[in-house]
Amino acid sequence: MTLSLRELPRFERPRERLKHLGAQALSATELLAIVFGSGGRGRSALGMAQDVLAGSGGSLRRIAAQPVASLTTHAGIGSARAVALHAALELGRRMAVELRDEGAPVRSPADVHAVFAPRLEDLPVEEFHVAVLDAQHRLERDVTVTRGILNSSLVHPREVFREAIAERAAAIILVHNHPSGDPTPSGDDRLVTEQLVAAGRLLDIPVHDHVIIGRGRYTSFAQAGLL
Repeated sequence: MTLSLRELPRFERPRERLKHLGAQALSATELLAIVFGSGGRGRSALGMAQDVLAGSGGSLRRIAAQPVASLTTHAGIGSARAVALHAALELGRRMAVELRDEGAPVRSPADVHAVFAPRLEDLPVEEFHVAVLDAQHRLERDVTVTRGILNSSLVHPREVFREAIAERAAAIILVHNHPSGDPTPSGDDRLVTEQLVAAGRLLDIPVHDHVIIGRGRYTSFAQAGLL
């Protein structure tokens, strides 16, 4: 028999533990149980949290990558709970993005990865971004150019450089993700980069790098000598 949260001793309940010990003291299962709020279909909130975690191999990233409908296959997880879980994980991702100081220069591929990985590395589709830099290498704007499969016909220099020209950019950095998790450049990646580097030379807006975001790793065209 699975105990409900109300049947647990008061100071063993996740909410009480969070209030007295802080969120960092709780396990992922307990935090998920708080997001779910209550049990359902004969399962406690803790039991449902254990099911969801087990179904993703214990990975919060894999949970975030699952569509809402997929999460509702777990007993007791309806649309409302699945949506609340996605919202909580997205808040965590956005907080990770905010950890970088505003106005800090972007001077290396590692800096680019720190800025863009939290929002791109777990996406189920490719997104192509342009980081518009000022003269001090600070990120002036982040422009999303395309969402979907990356190829040379979709990434047109006009769309890439429009915002850079408007912002009087000193330079740009190209950034996109590989949903497979492998950041190895494809043939289309190389072709797109060649076209945009050439356009940047004509417009006097240099392309400093093209960084491909994988899962926990990245490839820099500049570091690899591919620019």
